Amino acid sequence: MRNILVTGGAGFIGSHLVRLLVNKYPDYHIVNMDVLTYAGNLENLKDIETKENYTFVKCDICDVEKVQQVFENYQINSVIHLAAESHVDRSIEDPFSFAQTNVMGTLSLLQAAKDYWNEDFNEKLFYHVSTDEVYGSLAEEGYFTEETAYDPHSPYSASKASSDHFVRAFADTYGMPTVISNCSNNYGSYQFPEKLIPLFINNIVHNKPLPVYGKGENIRDWLFVNDHARAIDVIFHDGKLGETYNIGGFNEWKNIDLIKVIIKTVDRLLGREEGTSDKLITYVTDRAGHDLRYAIDSTKLKDELGWEPSLQFEEGIEKTVAWYLENTVWLSQVTSGKYQEYYQKMYNK
Repeated sequence: MRNILVTGGAGFIGSHLVRLLVNKYPDYHIVNMDVLTYAGNLENLKDIETKENYTFVKCDICDVEKVQQVFENYQINSVIHLAAESHVDRSIEDPFSFAQTNVMGTLSLLQAAKDYWNEDFNEKLFYHVSTDEVYGSLAEEGYFTEETAYDPHSPYSASKASSDHFVRAFADTYGMPTVISNCSNNYGSYQFPEKLIPLFINNIVHNKPLPVYGKGENIRDWLFVNDHARAIDVIFHDGKLGETYNIGGFNEWKNIDLIKVIIKTVDRLLGREEGTSDKLITYVTDRAGHDLRYAIDSTKLKDELGWEPSLQFEEGIEKTVAWYLENTVWLSQVTSGKYQEYYQKMYNK
């Protein structure tokens, strides 16, 4: 029986993955381990919390002894590691926390897996979910491939690059079966509203300013979170050990163009006249070390494992906006308290 430990399973990408695995594989036992920081929310998984093949464990990945206990209690034979501090702005404010969680937390999990599996790596796997930001920034042309050299620019991307290196080091040094995937920017339901798309949807609804860094010319590739969960599923089951797979949406947008699509969609779904919320666009000082362009080449994943995105951005953003407009209670709950303090600090300067 597969006993899969999913770290960060109450977060944005993690909750979509946990839901997929629990529903698709009733013979697997999915153990969701999350410390439930500001971005982790069990409300994200209300629809599956009573399933027999699902267990939630509250645990900090940096707590080595408790992590080891989780491995023993649930006889963990596979890990899909998503738990991480993930917002670049926060990493600039507090780089130490990012190093602690993303580097030392990953090392804690690797060590626990190594000790518990005790060199019996048959039918075992440590899958680390990472980011395309480890590759640095691109000029106007070209794409990140699995062979692109690492060149992280923010404390966040530096911490993720380091955790990637530790995973590969455990594979090379101890023979641990590992796989890594690096993804582009995700969007979809249940995303904490510090990230661009849910932040702007929420602000448009409440007629609040839309803070745009610099001139809004930074370019990102956007990946629908459900497609990312499907990709992780495919890589987990069919990926080649020791390999890296890039996951992207084949979907590049300048930030300002993306924002205008969001405005148009929200205004239309709210019954407002087109262009009503354009006036909310507010240009703010650019972020320190803001990479100009990310663009990821997922050809390897498509050619070797048969994965590709299920929809185009316009369809995905329509579904995403509709979800946030229909789930205002969820949104109001996660945007209360400490988040309000953080928002004031970051954007009302």
